[in-house]
Amino acid sequence: MARRIGHAAPETTPILRIGGFTRLTTIDYPGELAAIVFCQGCPWRCRYCYNTDLLDARTDGLIPWSDIRGFLKQRIGLLDGVVFSGGEPTAQGALETAMQETRAFGFKVGLHTSGVYPDRLRALLPLIDWVGLDIKALPDDYPAITGVSDSGQRAWESLSILLTARVPMEVRTTLMPDWTPEQIATLAHALADAGVKNYCVQACDSRRALDETLAPSAMPMSERIGLVERERFGRFVVRGK
Repeated sequence: MARRIGHAAPETTPILRIGGFTRLTTIDYPGELAAIVFCQGCPWRCRYCYNTDLLDARTDGLIPWSDIRGFLKQRIGLLDGVVFSGGEPTAQGALETAMQETRAFGFKVGLHTSGVYPDRLRALLPLIDWVGLDIKALPDDYPAITGVSDSGQRAWESLSILLTARVPMEVRTTLMPDWTPEQIATLAHALADAGVKNYCVQACDSRRALDETLAPSAMPMSERIGLVERERFGRFVVRGK
């Protein structure tokens, strides 16, 4: 992640705290050329998180939003969209203003979120064109991953909000290394029952995980997802081995 773009004038409030920035990606907003803004801070501590430098909300942003804004002005007609990722972008009240300014430049707005704040997500819907939503587990199994007691209810409420609003999205799950094929299939089929059509499962990179005790799964990904009824999804993607 790039750390700074250039010199900038002082920010007005509210300030979006930005921990990193990628000028161009072809994979983080499907079908679009996009830039990624990595927002600082997340209230959850997921065991497999690999963006650990973005977790602390008290850390000052390394890149002023005005720098990003200046960059985007120069990319009008060259980029299709901007993805707000993190960390957890919806943790910041300044996200709405940043999204509004992004749309004013003519860019599509993408959001990567874990669904931490359903009410904030609902308020942002008019500004969002696409969402990458992390669904980490069935609701009751969330605390073992996030360390937060009501995190599963929040995430699944966010899923319901997005499905009801028919926002284009990809739901993705990082598979805990000790999950059995039966557990993985149960989660996948629950998402299919909920109405998810675009689903991605991805391997956990235990080498970069917040929880250093996580070990790689001894089972190949092809075997781990062998019980998933892929035909229940319009699009089923596997990332990692």
